[in-house]
Amino acid sequence: MFKISNLRRLRRPTFTELTISAAAIAVAAAIVLPFYDDHVKRSHRASARAALLHAAQWMERTATARGRYPAAAAIPDNVMFVKGGRYTMVVTSTDGLTYTLTALPHAEQADDLCGSFRINQAGLRLQVATAEVPNTLSTVECWVGHTAIKR
Repeated sequence: MFKISNLRRLRRPTFTELTISAAAIAVAAAIVLPFYDDHVKRSHRASARAALLHAAQWMERTATARGRYPAAAAIPDNVMFVKGGRYTMVVTSTDGLTYTLTALPHAEQADDLCGSFRINQAGLRLQVATAEVPNTLSTVECWVGHTAIKR
């Protein structure tokens, strides 16, 4: 048990000790936050790739059932949904013989080094430059998913 006499012996930290502690926390945050940001961006990239592949499978199943790829307006919203909200998916499908699905980054993902993801009816996967990222990383680096991307 604490006695009142013991409480008098407790000392408060000095200004110098508080400053050193704050500086140590700031340095640790400066080191950790970029790694965390990259981890979050990789996670959203994976969501965009998964959504593109899901939509491409839906397009193929629909073409198998109907004999043609559906027009963009006929694709349900849930097929075009990308989890996390950092990508918006758009489709180009006008003639019923081809389609192109693109996941466009926005918000915090806009400056991601992979730019936009794209896949077409032939399964060709590409990276597309954006206004924020004129030179994207390679398709292999961005589509593999587990590849570490260094800045």
